[in-house]
Amino acid sequence: MGQTVGIDVSKATLDVATWPDGETWQVAYDADGVDGLVRRLQRLQPERVVVEATGRLEVALLAALGSAGLPAVRVHPRHVRDFARASGALAKTDRLDALVLARFGAQLQPELRPLPEAERDGLRAFLVRRRQLLEMLVAEEHRLGTPGLPAEVREQIGVHVRWLREQVGGVDRDLRHTVLASALWRRDDQLLRSVPGVGPVLSATVLAELPELTSLGRQALAALVGVAPLNHDSGTFHGRRWTAGGRGAVRHVLYMAAVSAIRCNPAVRRLYRRLVDAGKPSKVALIACMRKLLLILRAVVRSGRPWSKEIAGV
Repeated sequence: MGQTVGIDVSKATLDVATWPDGETWQVAYDADGVDGLVRRLQRLQPERVVVEATGRLEVALLAALGSAGLPAVRVHPRHVRDFARASGALAKTDRLDALVLARFGAQLQPELRPLPEAERDGLRAFLVRRRQLLEMLVAEEHRLGTPGLPAEVREQIGVHVRWLREQVGGVDRDLRHTVLASALWRRDDQLLRSVPGVGPVLSATVLAELPELTSLGRQALAALVGVAPLNHDSGTFHGRRWTAGGRGAVRHVLYMAAVSAIRCNPAVRRLYRRLVDAGKPSKVALIACMRKLLLILRAVVRSGRPWSKEIAGV
């Protein structure tokens, strides 16, 4: 069995470990440090290079590893923490975290997925900024409803609300320009937006956050987004199935699109009515509609043909 590499990322340094050898070392997280690390890993030829998602600190490292053809994979921090607890690795230092990542990669072999290109990462940055602005906008609009606000404070909040709305509009325009600047994204965007209920925000989110849309199977894709029902059974106890994990940014926008699709998309509306009429809770029916809409998007892009009832299975 070949070597697996784990890399713990911080602002200033990268702690690196190999498994099963257990070798560890540290490099500076700058251009020279990353270049030297890439050359060393190319000589090592590992089976996997495992990096934990750390709030975008890891993006530059992943880009360098991917450009060098190294088999890098980004993993969810919660999965690594659960693995560490199950393995009895309770102590925590940067060096030990790198060893846990390497061991996690060797034993669980997380699936290698496409790494974000510079263009996709730029699109993702606009989406993140849009979510931040919307959160601030909602908070300020709630404050406007606070009883007893002095007129001066209400005016200040109103000015900020108007500014935030202008900023959201500007980010929306930047998103459209970014999508339209790429011939491939422009084609996929047209296919995605041909589906009733899908708007520019969901389309851009799928393009930026879900590059695996057409490469994964139906169940694997649903699990990746977090709309695949998970069993909750033990012995003779059979609990309700539930959803967890997944890519929250995609799931949130998919939820809003599914609410719209229930009204305007015949395939999604039909599924929702069937489940509700069968006595399913509306929330359960809505999650099923999210999964249905996701799989329709997959089918449309894979076929290269716009929405039709045949593709949707109506």
